[in-house]
Order: sequence, then structure tokens, then C-alpha cells
Amino acid sequence: MRMRVWTATFLFVLGAGAAVAQTPPQSQPQPMPMGGMDMAQGKTMDMSMCQCPCMAMGQGNGMEMGQGKSMEMDHGMKMDHGMKMDHVKDKPPLPAGPLKISFAEKSAEWPPATLAALPHKSVSVYDEHAKACRTYSGVPLIDLLTPLGVPGKPHGKDLRLYLVAEGADGYEAVYSVAEVNPDVHNATVIVADSLDGKPIPDDGPLQLVASGDKRPARWVYYLVAIRVLTAE
Repeated sequence: MRMRVWTATFLFVLGAGAAVAQTPPQSQPQPMPMGGMDMAQGKTMDMSMCQCPCMAMGQGNGMEMGQGKSMEMDHGMKMDHGMKMDHVKDKPPLPAGPLKISFAEKSAEWPPATLAALPHKSVSVYDEHAKACRTYSGVPLIDLLTPLGVPGKPHGKDLRLYLVAEGADGYEAVYSVAEVNPDVHNATVIVADSLDGKPIPDDGPLQLVASGDKRPARWVYYLVAIRVLTAE
């Protein structure tokens, strides 16, 4: 009896094993077809080579905008250096007026016609703006300052004096009084009213011109006022 039971059990197990062996395996995840892989890779590549506006903005236009801003700033600094540091040249000629000079409680006005009658001195200087040598003629500035009490031979505390020259366009330049005085300084500073033998055409009728500076940064066009002050 036991022999029959063991035999039956053995045959059952053997049959079950065969059935398992014949059962087709469960479906396993299949590799993605080559097309699918191409699509996946294609997306990655498309991201790196994206031509959409936002990516173009980030990769291309963004840099151009950055460079553009830099150029505008550079151009802006050039404007500051060229236009604000120097006179604005594209404005129409400003109306003529008397030159007003003040020192302490004293002041005087010099119309161009009155200045034209005073002794003149000529200076030949290189005008960096025009890229040419020019000859200006005018009244030495010190000759207009001494009648107001500015010392002709400054010393000691007199050397604290300085002047602010102003143009009708708002441009200002500063000189020490010693710089405009031939007793101290060998440069010549004049209130010019003629250029190359003719009235100053565009930047006048009066200009403050200095022969000692390397470039005309402190020349004052449309000269209308000079204030003599004391440094504290």
C-alpha cells in the first residue's frame, strides 16, 4: 500500500514539473524598439540644439543682449567722456552777452565790444577737437581780475584764490589764480574774442583759452561768467 502511495506521489510531482516546464514564461519587458530609443535620444539632442525662442533667447540673444548692454554702456561712457566732459557741439550758437566777473564784494561786466578795445595778446595752440593749430587773440585774463582787487603778484594766502569760469551752456572749469598770472605761471590764459584773425564763429563770442594745457579740456566756450573764490 505504501509502495503505491509513493509511486503515485512521484508520478504527480513528475507530471507537475513537466507541466511547469511546458508553461510559456511570463512576458518580460521587451527592449524598446530602435525607433523608440532614437526618439528618446532625439529629445535629448533636441534639448541641446533647441531652436525654440526661449532657448535661443538664453543661448544666443541673451549674449547679444548682454553684449549690447555692454556696448551701450561703453558708448555711454564715451558719451560721458566726450559730450559731458566737453562742450556740446551740436547746439545752435548761444546769444552773446557781457562777461560778468566777480571777486568778494566787487563785480564788473565786460561786453564784447568793450573787450575788443582793450590791449590783446595772441596765443597759438593746438586744438585737439579741430585737430589743428589755431591762433586766438584776446585780453589776458589777469588784466580783467586785478581791477577787482585780485593780487597781481600773489604770495602767501593769495595762493588760496581760485576761479570758476562758466559758459552759457553750463560748462565750468576751475583754475587757480596763480595759473592765470604770468608772475607765477608761464602759461597764457586769455579771454579770446577772435580766432585766426576773425570773430569766433560758433563757440563765442568769447572763449577762455589756456596755452599751457595739453588738451583743451578747460577751455570754456560761450564764456559768460568768472567767479573768484577763496579755498578754505
